[in-house]
Amino acid sequence: MPSKLRWQTTDQNMITLTEVAANKVKRSIERRGHGTGIRLGVKTTGCSGLAYVLEFVDSVNFSEDTEITSNGVTVVIDPKSLVYMQGLVVDYVRNGLNEGFEFSNPNERDRCGCGESFRI
Repeated sequence: MPSKLRWQTTDQNMITLTEVAANKVKRSIERRGHGTGIRLGVKTTGCSGLAYVLEFVDSVNFSEDTEITSNGVTVVIDPKSLVYMQGLVVDYVRNGLNEGFEFSNPNERDRCGCGESFRI
């Protein structure tokens, strides 16, 4: 199961970046020197079946992709991934020497032991 979360979302149809996650993305785009936001998706992998994918976006295919803005960050989602991520909250967490994005998805039924993949 996912670790204890420190955020909540009230709109189950929305994908949200916490302020901390949004600031991390903004700083990363600034360091990169170009980009319009991030693409968030899922891919088939791991022992539980699905894993989150996060990458920079330089252009958007408006005929297929959904674009939202969360805490000032453009988030682009492809239609196949969107159905798995309704109500998703993305945070950026530091625990000791480890840091990274953490995903809270109300649709998850199970996560693998290593936490890298999940099942809906």
